[in-house]
Amino acid sequence: MAASSSLPVIVPALLFLLAAAFAPATAAAAASPSKRPAHQPPLFPVGLAPLHQKQSSGRYAAAAVTASAAAATDNSTANPFTAHYFLQELDHFTFTPNSSHLFSQKYLLNDTFWRRKPTAGPLFVYTGNEGEIEWFATNTGFMFDIAPEFGALLVFIEHRFYGESMPFGDGPYSSADTLGYLTSTQALADFAVLITSLKQNLSAVDAPVIVFGGSYGGMLASWFRLKYPHVAMGAVASSAPILQFDDITPWSSFYDAVSQDFKSESLNCFRVIKAVWDVLDDRGSNHTGLLELSKTFRACKTVQSADSLSNWLWNAFTYTAMVDYPTPANFMMNLPAYPVKEMCKIIDSFPVGADVIDKAFAAASLYYNYSGDQKCFEMEGGDDPHGLDGWGWQACTEMVMPMIVSNESMFPPFSFSYENNSEGCLAYYGVRPRIHWITTEYGGHKIDKVLKRFGSNIIFSNGMRDPWSRGGVLKNISSSIIALVTENGAHHLDFRSATKDDPEWVVEQRRQEVEIIHGWIDQYNKDIAQM
Repeated sequence: MAASSSLPVIVPALLFLLAAAFAPATAAAAASPSKRPAHQPPLFPVGLAPLHQKQSSGRYAAAAVTASAAAATDNSTANPFTAHYFLQELDHFTFTPNSSHLFSQKYLLNDTFWRRKPTAGPLFVYTGNEGEIEWFATNTGFMFDIAPEFGALLVFIEHRFYGESMPFGDGPYSSADTLGYLTSTQALADFAVLITSLKQNLSAVDAPVIVFGGSYGGMLASWFRLKYPHVAMGAVASSAPILQFDDITPWSSFYDAVSQDFKSESLNCFRVIKAVWDVLDDRGSNHTGLLELSKTFRACKTVQSADSLSNWLWNAFTYTAMVDYPTPANFMMNLPAYPVKEMCKIIDSFPVGADVIDKAFAAASLYYNYSGDQKCFEMEGGDDPHGLDGWGWQACTEMVMPMIVSNESMFPPFSFSYENNSEGCLAYYGVRPRIHWITTEYGGHKIDKVLKRFGSNIIFSNGMRDPWSRGGVLKNISSSIIALVTENGAHHLDFRSATKDDPEWVVEQRRQEVEIIHGWIDQYNKDIAQM
């Protein structure tokens, strides 16, 4: 997928999710030392079409839905959930006339395994990312897998301004008058209000709550535990780059990690990808060259700029590094196990002297067309089928994650400027980023010393094949703020449904998570019994 040709790309989730999330930054791109638009990787790129139309009845409404709790390649068993709608307040923090405006916030429930007596079982709540909530439910099979053991009720809450949870009707929105209510703090307050109301409605006020989240959702889960400890007594934050702000994490770390993933498979693979960018620029510098490149890349329409082809390759290599899972999966695209290795095998299979562009295109085609059903590729224009439209606003207001590409990377070098980024956001949205707001609101600097004295009951899980891991918590902070790190793990791999082909280290990581959660809940129940 490519961004609209009218807007240079900042690929930030997104969660995760992840299907690029595009943040316009025209001025920033123009000032970049690279000839290409400045890139940032996808946070949590995700997406599925809505499964049904909204219904409403009082403050709650429901409609039956069925979806798989994991990718079809992972688990053939379908897990049912029901879709509900909660009338949520627009603004939790002011008393202006618009603050009491109500909108329908979508959430999904699965009560198949919920234990109601003698005491209510826990609520396992997924804090939704920047996309439609069905996608998170269908790709977080871990919660379905462990629900029977805990007698848990599963809840997946959609993030405001994504999916069907649109406060001002169908989007997309472009004005600060509407998007101004799209913030992480408002989203966390939404979760708190909905969870509290749901527990009352279910007569389960004392039931323990554990929040789960991956990527941006993992950031929200960890922040929710810190901000609302009276609502959630624990959090499992997978692949959550909460340290990707300010100067806490080296700005080059993300793309250095992507590059290392490919280099670890094949030095030749790394060198081919590193060489392709200048060749593309050279051949795409005139109309004749663009015609030939469009044929080589099987573009549905003749591309207007070589940048579009660079973006297409860039996204394929970046996303594949993120989802370098040890088993086949279709979280973002239909991919084989260890797709980075498979990409490099494709490149290395070419004879000596083969065209570098042919090699790079063939490798990227694994990402876009592993199933073999694509006749041509949309390189420019296109829509936003994954419901990620709001991420551009978030990246231009508070989710400012500085990233650069170093000379050691397989991508062409570029720098980052707060000033240029600010000018681009002002030009498009009419707002300037609050570049240090996230660390002001949630912390991050010297997090080990701060949370050791303040926080508790958080699991930070990361896999080092995931480039987002560099911005995550990789060491234990205390006896109850635990970092579970796997050397070969990818983007929230632990949240995927278990399969018979899972490596032992994934099985062990999940086992540790379950053991820790048991400890939290056991202690919570003891405390409740003594009240």
